[in-house]
Amino acid sequence: MIIRIAKIKVHANHRDEYIAILNEEAAASIKLEPGVICIYPMYQKENPNEIRLLEIYANKKAYQSHLETPHFKSYKEKTRSMIDTLELIDMKALDKETMPQIFNKIKD
Repeated sequence: MIIRIAKIKVHANHRDEYIAILNEEAAASIKLEPGVICIYPMYQKENPNEIRLLEIYANKKAYQSHLETPHFKSYKEKTRSMIDTLELIDMKALDKETMPQIFNKIKD
C-alpha cells in the first residue's frame, strides 16, 4: 500500500471554492478508481485554511494511475493558483491488519 498525508495551505479567499473542487475530486477517485482505498479531506479546526488529506492507495500502480485520471488532472489545473503550500508526507502503517476493521466499522 501507499499511504500519504498531504499538507495543503489554501489562500483564504479561495477556501470555499477549493473545498468544493477537492470534494468533487475525492468522491470521483473513490467511486471510479478501484485502487484508491481512501482520500479523506480534513481541515484544522483552529486554522481552516490548513487542509489535510489522508490518501491510501492499493499499490504504486494504483497511485500512478490516479495521477493520470481526468478528474485528478482537472483538480490540479483548477486549484493550482488557490494553493499557497503543498507538502506530501509518505507514511508507513504500523498495524496493517487493523485497517480493514476500521473501514468495516464505518459501515455499521
